[in-house]
Amino acid sequence: MESEQMDEVGLGKSLQDARKKSGLTQQELCQKAGISYSTLAKIERGAIKSPSVFTIQNIATALGLTLSQLMGDKTSPGDGKRRSQSGVRFIYFDINGVLVRFFQKAFTKLSTDIKVPADSIETAFWHFNDSACRGEMLAEEFNKAFSERLGVPYFEWQMYYFDAIEPITEMHKLAEWADQFYHVGLLSNIMPGFMDVMFTKGLLPDIDYDAIIDSSKVGAIKPEPRIFELAQEWTDCDPSEVLLIDDSRTNLMAAERFGWHVLWFDYLHPEESANHIRETLAPVG
Repeated sequence: MESEQMDEVGLGKSLQDARKKSGLTQQELCQKAGISYSTLAKIERGAIKSPSVFTIQNIATALGLTLSQLMGDKTSPGDGKRRSQSGVRFIYFDINGVLVRFFQKAFTKLSTDIKVPADSIETAFWHFNDSACRGEMLAEEFNKAFSERLGVPYFEWQMYYFDAIEPITEMHKLAEWADQFYHVGLLSNIMPGFMDVMFTKGLLPDIDYDAIIDSSKVGAIKPEPRIFELAQEWTDCDPSEVLLIDDSRTNLMAAERFGWHVLWFDYLHPEESANHIRETLAPVG
């Protein structure tokens, strides 16, 4: 218990020192990181026992630091983990189409409710999706633009989205297995606030992620180079030691150009695809 308390105080002290070095007050850092004042104050004085990686990552990003820089290299991916035969030490999982079933059913349900053809709904959706996933539009702004383009009364897309998606069990099991041997992160194009809700609803694997790259928080989406640069910083690995599992070949090719390993997940054949990925990731030693 004493050791645990020292770790908590050590993290708080590191955070406080980094904040002061950056010239930010607690209020200014809270605003940049999108967290409450009370949360930051409790972390700095060691009152919060286990701040989430998500929270610490937001703080580090606001300070212009990597997670390991903020925490004094306590999360270095070499510690206690192994590597695959191809040298992989860090695995990034996509979310939509990999950890949860894609949301085509949401388009169908929305089409029925608002009496607009599904193909017209998809066209309108993709017109605004990238901006929302970059965090340039809040959910309410996206809903307004989406409904206006369709010429229908305002509706909440997130309601249809969360009613439609469900966990891909085979990939949840794979992520839990991979976490025993490798460092694991999430790298997703996703709208503001959606990932938080997914964690709350238990739609994502319950593991201790080493990095969470939410496109709406970092202001970049796959396949843009910037999001891979940011994701790379969080790994503290060489590019040749990082793997992306994604259902989009475009995203995979972008990651490969960045020097990462890539594996395609076929959500139409989840069990077969998950087994192939597991076999490919057999750890050495």
